Amino acid sequence: MSEYFDNKHKSEIERVIDLDRMARSGSALDIVASESECAALAKRFGFLGLQAFAARVTVDLQPGGQVVVEGRLRGKIIQACVLTLEPVTQELDDVFRIVFQKDLAEERDPESGEAVLNAQADAPEPLTGNMLDVGEIVAEQLALAAEPYPRRAGVKLEDVLPKSKGAGRRGAPGQQRHPFAGLAALRDKPRRGR
Repeated sequence: MSEYFDNKHKSEIERVIDLDRMARSGSALDIVASESECAALAKRFGFLGLQAFAARVTVDLQPGGQVVVEGRLRGKIIQACVLTLEPVTQELDDVFRIVFQKDLAEERDPESGEAVLNAQADAPEPLTGNMLDVGEIVAEQLALAAEPYPRRAGVKLEDVLPKSKGAGRRGAPGQQRHPFAGLAALRDKPRRGR
């Protein structure tokens, strides 16, 4: 996962919380993306459009330096069908939960230096500093909730594949010619001069 507060990159839907100033009882945010924020998120994630996007998020401080972010996303994503490239609409209604741990060192592979992902479902993510961009968390959850291979209803792969030219000349449907039949015929053919 990327950093959730980075001064170099501003999120398209930035909503920053100062964890040191947050009440002990936590914080609740209602995020409703503006038209320009929806357009920027659609561009970032390669959607044809993002007609509506909203989230209700709670941020709770737990003992031991853990921060729990839970929320529910709702929206309407328009993507290109993977088979026909026609627009496909997805109604989004998804929940998420992420646990952060302050002062948790990110585990790195000693050879490559890349971050190592923890296989546990609720493993905490490292949190550096006291600022948390809840908008960036919501944006990343939007990308995860979007259908990775959107397909228009009723469309099959066979519908878009090119038809072979000799499909009707090969005989009955149950009789398919083996791809190496021509080589087998050459092998069995008597050679001249023998």
